[in-house]
Amino acid sequence: MLKGMKNLKCLALVLAIVLVAAAFAGCGSSKGGDSAGASGGSSAGDSAGASDTGSPAVSDLSGNIMIAAAASLQNAFDEELIPLFNESYPGITVTGTYDSSGKLQTQIEEGLEAALFFSAATKQMDALTAGNLIDAASVVNLLENEVVLITGTGTDTKVTSFENITDAASIAVGDPASVPAGQYAQEVLTSLGSWDAVNARASLGTNVTEVLNWVAEGSAEVGVVYATDAASMPDKVKVIAIAPAGSLQTPVVYPVGLHTDLGDRQEAAQALIDFLKSGEALAVFEKYGFKAA
Repeated sequence: MLKGMKNLKCLALVLAIVLVAAAFAGCGSSKGGDSAGASGGSSAGDSAGASDTGSPAVSDLSGNIMIAAAASLQNAFDEELIPLFNESYPGITVTGTYDSSGKLQTQIEEGLEAALFFSAATKQMDALTAGNLIDAASVVNLLENEVVLITGTGTDTKVTSFENITDAASIAVGDPASVPAGQYAQEVLTSLGSWDAVNARASLGTNVTEVLNWVAEGSAEVGVVYATDAASMPDKVKVIAIAPAGSLQTPVVYPVGLHTDLGDRQEAAQALIDFLKSGEALAVFEKYGFKAA
């Protein structure tokens, strides 16, 4: 009997040891699983979180570059495009110089260190590529505009279209010798048979912005500008008419290109022209009344 009791006690002790060992094994397995799960979950979550921040990539490129752009582009560049570009390229300082495309062409020919040229017509761009001052391979026709006839919001006029523009007491157009808007105005009015009469008494602006201001101030009863210019002063000018269909042989195209001698400005200039061709930049241009070419 005593021997049987001892055997039972031994058996009980063995069972207890087995149970304790099993418990420890289960605990270790559970901790390993928790560790693996925590590690895997944390890594995936952290990775997704980093990619979901939506923060724009910031470049470490630096330098100073100038863009020579048609006067009609100034508001879009100064108010939105340059600040937007600097969000991704804070180290690049962009300076804009704005005037008629013909004047800018002359300035570049005389040594203006513009990294990019953004013309309001192909004529000036073609001249600079022919002179090997703008890299022809970099040129892209980026935007389109429209030619419109405007008057001041507070001006009384009998003019209702391009066809009766000569009814105005005073007319303003850009100088066709250097201002693309003036060249377009000449083409439209020549097709309508009224250019000689208009030219005989028109005030010729040195750029399209000057024409716009003359009309806005009431110095000129009517003027010919781009649709985007009229849209920039809705409280001061109003559109009388858009240039008649067929009066222009070619659309009003804005090409942009890089200078051929950029040196250490090459990467910064390329970054800017790539940005201008992006959907983000084109959305800004459209906001200012331009169309993608």
